[in-house]
Amino acid sequence: MIIDCAVYRDGNRLDVDVPDHDFDALRKAADKAGGFAWVGLYEPTTTELGDVAKAFGLHKLAVEDAFVAHQRPKLDRYDDNVFLVLKTLWYVDELDAVETGEINVFVGEDFVITVRHGQGSELHATRSMLERSTKHLTHGPAAVVYAVCDTVVDSYLEVLSALQDDVDEVEESVFSVKRTRDSARIYTLRREIAEVRRAVLPLREPMRQLAAGEVPCIDKAAAPFFRDVVDHLAQAAESVDSLDQLLASAFDAHLASISVQQNDDMRKISAGAAIVVVPTLIAGIYGMNFKHMPELEWALGYPYALLLMVASAGLLIWFFKRSGWL
Repeated sequence: MIIDCAVYRDGNRLDVDVPDHDFDALRKAADKAGGFAWVGLYEPTTTELGDVAKAFGLHKLAVEDAFVAHQRPKLDRYDDNVFLVLKTLWYVDELDAVETGEINVFVGEDFVITVRHGQGSELHATRSMLERSTKHLTHGPAAVVYAVCDTVVDSYLEVLSALQDDVDEVEESVFSVKRTRDSARIYTLRREIAEVRRAVLPLREPMRQLAAGEVPCIDKAAAPFFRDVVDHLAQAAESVDSLDQLLASAFDAHLASISVQQNDDMRKISAGAAIVVVPTLIAGIYGMNFKHMPELEWALGYPYALLLMVASAGLLIWFFKRSGWL
């Protein structure tokens, strides 16, 4: 699906009379105006992407990656254009799940093509923001690339903030006095953090190159803006490591808590068994029908045996309570 396509010059969107899906005419209009074209696609068909690739001279390997998606974040250079892959993330709190998408960006001297997959990081708001900011758009395609990267990295921080709330809930549950089963949720959260890690860490090198002004087709004057993205990306990477360590510690604490609870249960079971065993021993002795057993003909033998059982059980209960076993 073609979301939007336009021509920009000196920070302004131009009105050009170009037929729909005529990308050759769109590029010619951009060249004639001395500006650049921005084509936005969402999960395009092979025909749509093929038409765009033919008009803008995109490399077939990059086009294949953009169509198939599920690529690792990367920055590839092909002759006179650049291909950038970004992972998009959004968080479903009800499921403790991080969902992923992808944005592929083709950049040339006079064009930017964004190919989006998944629901995350829609770019309509980004385009509108740029069109209101003439100063930024004067940097040409670099302004679009920066805005897209900034939008994606900011979404990483939002996802990590939501994960932080869930990690705090897990920590509170692990260290509560109640018996909880947190191992499944800890595993789920660690798996989702690994998903964030796969989006954040590989992106650091492409962003470093952009911030250093080492990428062709990207105005070097835009490097300070990309350094801001690098800072946010570093913050996201630190948060990923921190949350992973917190969950690892919470899991260890959870296992230790289970061990303590099991020991406490065994103490209670042992105490209960002892309380039952001693009266049973007394009853067993008095139940022996030996002829010469002294207590057999004693009139107070039966109440004495009962009293002895109750007293021994009471003594054990008092002792175990004092020791903390009950």
